[in-house]
Amino acid sequence: MTGVIFWLSLFGILFAYIGYPVSLWLVTRFARPGRHFRSEPGTKTPSVSMIISAYNEESVIGGKIENALALDYPPELLEIVVVSDGSTDKTPEIALKFADRGVVLRQYGGRIGKTACLNGAVPLTVGQIVVFSDANSNYEIGALRALVQPFQDSTVGFVTGWTRYGSGADLATTSTLGLYSRLELMTKELESNLGSCIGADGAIFAIRKELYVPLMDRDINDLVIPFSINIQGYRGVLQREAICYEKDAGSAKAEFHRQVRITSRTIRAIINYRQLMNPMRFRFLSLELISHKVCKLIVPLLLVTLFVSSLSLAEQGGMFLVSLIAQLIFYTAALLAACVSEATYVSRFVEPARTFVLVNMAIGVAWVKYFQGETYTTWSPTKR
Repeated sequence: MTGVIFWLSLFGILFAYIGYPVSLWLVTRFARPGRHFRSEPGTKTPSVSMIISAYNEESVIGGKIENALALDYPPELLEIVVVSDGSTDKTPEIALKFADRGVVLRQYGGRIGKTACLNGAVPLTVGQIVVFSDANSNYEIGALRALVQPFQDSTVGFVTGWTRYGSGADLATTSTLGLYSRLELMTKELESNLGSCIGADGAIFAIRKELYVPLMDRDINDLVIPFSINIQGYRGVLQREAICYEKDAGSAKAEFHRQVRITSRTIRAIINYRQLMNPMRFRFLSLELISHKVCKLIVPLLLVTLFVSSLSLAEQGGMFLVSLIAQLIFYTAALLAACVSEATYVSRFVEPARTFVLVNMAIGVAWVKYFQGETYTTWSPTKR
């Protein structure tokens, strides 16, 4: 039985991070799908409402609005809405300075949470397409056009771009989760080619306005909104050309807490929308959800069972002993990466190990938070 646990644990971990993307790649090679969205004749450039969610973002909101106004999109078709969730600093005051340039401010008091603010703001928008963004993320100049383009396909209900994280003024330095983000990008692109990707990037994604369904305050909008659109029979695609830039959390501790909050809300969303895991109804989408999200959520448990079973079987030698040694080296590398400067060669070499451990520790803590009944409805900006 211990040997069975060992092999099942090893397979589960490898499948979640390597096997699933490889499987998608192989399917695309045999299925030979076309482009993940198709243009339909006679499609006009749609009107767009960009919602910028903000709470006490006085240090960045002005730059974000300037960035939005400078995007390559017809000004007469672009509405910019700043949604302030009970900001107590100068965020609303700064946003109002752009009123003469068409920027709309929606203020909500009492810190009701980002999702509750969206429930109030989305119905008031005028665009056919609603784009969700954050105050601390800046778009490439052509990102909005790229984000809207897939809606030429009537089967597409949401489109996600992706965030390039970094540090410093020019965001040129790869962040802690750079490798993890690249893996997610590749997976979402392969899913898009086969049907619908799972979830969206909260800093840069768009939906057809008529598909928006009011959410519960505790819902994580960049996962639950795509879920609700999938249930309505539409699909989502990744648009690689839609890119935004955002500073990383600034420290491993801040990134860890951010991951715990996001993962805890993800767990709750998946359980609330567990109907999507019914392959009889949702077919390939359900397999994607289980493989992409659920399998990763159980990796922390698999890591524990793999280590314990390896330790129990190490005296038999062979693969069991090799596995135990490899795990000890891997966790030592993760600890080393956490202790040395990010600028050193050693840190860059072992950084993937630290990223993997940090993410899975956060998932483990998120499960504890979930079972304790803790919910997250509000957020605070990371100190910069």
